[in-house]
Amino acid sequence: MTNKEIAKVFEDLANLLDIKGENPFKIRAYKNAARVISSLSQSLEEMVKEGKDLTTLPSIGKEIAKKIEEIVKNGRLQKLEELKKEIPPSLLDFLAIEGLGASRVREIYNKLHITTLEELQKAAKEGKIAALPGFGKKTQEKIAKGITLLKQEGLRFLYAQAEPFANELKEYLKLAPSIINVEIAGSFRRKKESVGDLDIVASAKSGQEVIDYFIKFPKIEHIINAGTTRSSVVLTNSLQVDLRVVENIHFGSALHYFTGSKAHVIKLREIAQDLGLKINEYGVFDKNNNNLASKSEKDIYNLFGFDYIEPELREDRGEFEAAKNHTLPKLVELSDIKGDLHMHSTFSDGINSIEQMAKEAYNLGYEYIAISDHDNTLPLVKGVDKEKFKQYCQEIKRVESLFDNFKIFKALEVDILEDGSLGADIEILEQLDFVLGAIHTKFKLPKEKQTQRLIKALQNPYLNAIVHPTGRLIGKREAIDINFAQFFKAIKDNNKLLEINSQPSRLDLNDILAKEAKEYGIKFLINSDAHSIEQLHYIKYGINQARRAWLEKDDIINTQSLNNFLKYTRMK
Repeated sequence: MTNKEIAKVFEDLANLLDIKGENPFKIRAYKNAARVISSLSQSLEEMVKEGKDLTTLPSIGKEIAKKIEEIVKNGRLQKLEELKKEIPPSLLDFLAIEGLGASRVREIYNKLHITTLEELQKAAKEGKIAALPGFGKKTQEKIAKGITLLKQEGLRFLYAQAEPFANELKEYLKLAPSIINVEIAGSFRRKKESVGDLDIVASAKSGQEVIDYFIKFPKIEHIINAGTTRSSVVLTNSLQVDLRVVENIHFGSALHYFTGSKAHVIKLREIAQDLGLKINEYGVFDKNNNNLASKSEKDIYNLFGFDYIEPELREDRGEFEAAKNHTLPKLVELSDIKGDLHMHSTFSDGINSIEQMAKEAYNLGYEYIAISDHDNTLPLVKGVDKEKFKQYCQEIKRVESLFDNFKIFKALEVDILEDGSLGADIEILEQLDFVLGAIHTKFKLPKEKQTQRLIKALQNPYLNAIVHPTGRLIGKREAIDINFAQFFKAIKDNNKLLEINSQPSRLDLNDILAKEAKEYGIKFLINSDAHSIEQLHYIKYGINQARRAWLEKDDIINTQSLNNFLKYTRMK
């Protein structure tokens, strides 16, 4: 049973208890457990089978640990099954609708005996929702629109797909009448690999003027609502955008609140409550309702004795403790990158020549690159074989001579075969400056066999790095199933490098695994895996992923100057 499946059990348990109106402390404990479990890289199933103490994990007490063991052993949780007999599990779908929290779902269920979205939609059309105490016509309209928008549930956009729309909207809103500040918030600001929608926070002298200007954005397909301080629209690419306009004094608190993550915001709210304070999108308030901080995020963090926490770190993964102890990482930046060690040319499946790729990289300010075309293992790629290899090396040498103070390494992306051996011949491997190993086939091998496949490859003296290590394609292909503890240990023991691949559909390793790999002392490469000159610019997406993984400049080998990088490769 996967960690995600276990986390879903706790999430459903918490939400059904919330709808029932049970103890809020238990509900919070289950929700915290779900968040922690979903972010773990260790397999809980394996930990249970090995008899390991689950209470050593954060937010996992004895009661939660017992429930995890029950889920793993039985494939279900008796408490949840019993609860489903009392509360229809279909009510969980209602929580996806904006404006419907657990208390309102409970009210709808108790008063109208509604259990399906179809029944809910019908009740809204008939005006039955508005008649409930504390609801009204506006809430009813919001629920009706929310049901309609549920068809978009699960529709997500790669960060790179959403980015041009986000940037264009931000520049557009900067010209709005009376605008003061505007920022993209939400998961986009936290640089998540995919986003479900865009949240924009703005401050202005007149919210109405900004909203009126916003809904005239030319790429809007449909206006969901447009009030005096907030509006929701759907763009022509089906991406939903929510805009909230506040007074400038509240801009910092609104930006923090709508940036999230939910877990981060809840944790800060709990910290505030312990101090007798209240925090929301309008500021931090004492018991006399005095606003203590709201204009900037830095003011809010400093009020609680924390250093400023970068948006990419706001996932409740230890950032508060580090901010209190002044040990937050100095995150890597795009300007730190001095070279790109993974790119393809027309010698395999690239669009541009080696010379064109080198010129673009040189213009980006790089001191070195590696041309790393595929070997000839994969027939469809038509990579570099023995016959092409001599020409390949000569062309790299010729192109390098066109530049001053610019190094082009001879490299190949070599297939890791099913038995863990490398696809290229030893005669070729011996002549390369850099060897990148990758899995391109047999993604569904059993866990133990897949792990041993990688470990054997890592023991090969010619290999320098494993690239796009898990082979995933976001939303299209699952990651390979391996024992990451053994994999990371083998990388460290064999002094190899691990890539964070910047292709928007890969971003591989993910942030959680990269953070764990760092704890093993592993060093990284951030590469574009470019197949054209335009794709060389993708490296910024790998930087985003590295920042979410708490990586610093020194964790990444290709932030080193050419001289230092040459020392490293010679040592290898």
